[in-house]
Amino acid sequence: MPMIERKQVIPGDVIAKGNHRYGPYIEKRGDEYVALRVGLAEVGGDGVKLNPLTGPYLPRAEDEVIGKVVDINGFGWVIDINSCFDGFLPASFVFGREFSPSTHDLSSKFAVGDIIGCRIESYERSRDPQLSIRGEGYGRVDSGEIVKISPTKVPRLIGKRGAMINLISEKTGCDIRVGQNGVVVINGSPEGISKSANAIKMIEEETQAPDLMTRVEALVGGTGSG
Repeated sequence: MPMIERKQVIPGDVIAKGNHRYGPYIEKRGDEYVALRVGLAEVGGDGVKLNPLTGPYLPRAEDEVIGKVVDINGFGWVIDINSCFDGFLPASFVFGREFSPSTHDLSSKFAVGDIIGCRIESYERSRDPQLSIRGEGYGRVDSGEIVKISPTKVPRLIGKRGAMINLISEKTGCDIRVGQNGVVVINGSPEGISKSANAIKMIEEETQAPDLMTRVEALVGGTGSG
């Protein structure tokens, strides 16, 4: 198994040199990979990664997000996706090719205040992200408790291969849906929802704790070993 090197970085720090794949929040300058955010950098077989410790949600195509309808115009819905950008869900993506502003009542499908699970269809810096509800499981979220965390902590909440979020779900009996934008919806019993929410907040506050999974498992009712 390839060794993974981890280190805390600040903007301008050189994370690695050479020829690597690299992800968001990193800029390649010559043969150097430079951090653009404060965070925890990883260098390994998968390339160079940077998990920011703080920052807003930055939309990326294909991300699953959970948003709130904040406005409706003649051609679609404006969605708050917990970012510095609003998302836009075109009515033609919902009603199909037969959509006509003069014959379709958009509020009959989604009203202001509705919570919607959707996907980032496309995003360019010159305009707000375009959203889609095409695909299984997307659309109005009719029930559940909403918890918000920093979008930069979502990877830790999900865990490797979903290990952390699956642990919480199994121990509490809750269905937990995580948006890449830091919006989480929890469905279950009142006790399960409370335990899940407390575990999620622990993960947000103690992201770098080496024994985090053990502590989360103890919080939600298990006796993990790390």
